[in-house]
Amino acid sequence: MSIEQEVLEREYELMLTHLEIRSEGKHFSLEDIEQEFAHLLVYQGQDWVGRGEIKNAEIQGHVYAYQVFLKRYKDAHPELLSTAQH
Repeated sequence: MSIEQEVLEREYELMLTHLEIRSEGKHFSLEDIEQEFAHLLVYQGQDWVGRGEIKNAEIQGHVYAYQVFLKRYKDAHPELLSTAQH
């Protein structure tokens, strides 16, 4: 396994665990998570010269974690979706 793959997998697991722990908190907000994800995607798209493959792997691991977390959370809490949609 390449170092990039190891970093991606490690960062994915760490971020997914972090998001799951946050979701159990008293002040958890799905909207906050969705906004963080949107900002993360902007950051990911700003592929600055010199960032490097390892940093890109780290960011990609975070993106995957947010995607998986949001899907799982919304699937587990369908009642929240009807009130969150405008």
